[in-house]
Amino acid sequence: MSSLEDRISKLEGEVSKLSDRVGKLEERVGRLEDSVNALRERVARVEGIVEQMDKRLNHIETELREFRREVSDRFEGLRKEIFGEILSLRRELNMRFYWLIGILMTMWVTIILAIAFKAP
Repeated sequence: MSSLEDRISKLEGEVSKLSDRVGKLEERVGRLEDSVNALRERVARVEGIVEQMDKRLNHIETELREFRREVSDRFEGLRKEIFGEILSLRRELNMRFYWLIGILMTMWVTIILAIAFKAP
């Protein structure tokens, strides 16, 4: 019977060791659970920050689109205004050119008539 008692004693020792190991494992699992919970909180906070950044970026993108439209509209208006002024200047230059030609033609005709009807 002593061998049976020895075996039982050994088994009790092994059970005690296993019980200690299980206790240590339970302690480690508890710490891991705490770490996981802390990590979940941090991830939730990071998700909140990312959502805020997404909203801000969307707002910036919208403002940038509006700014581009406004700049485009202003440049289009400025372009039309400049082309209108250029057209007006061309008309004015053409009118002045026609007046200059008219004055020169009148002078030439006057000079030719003066030469032709000059008494010798």
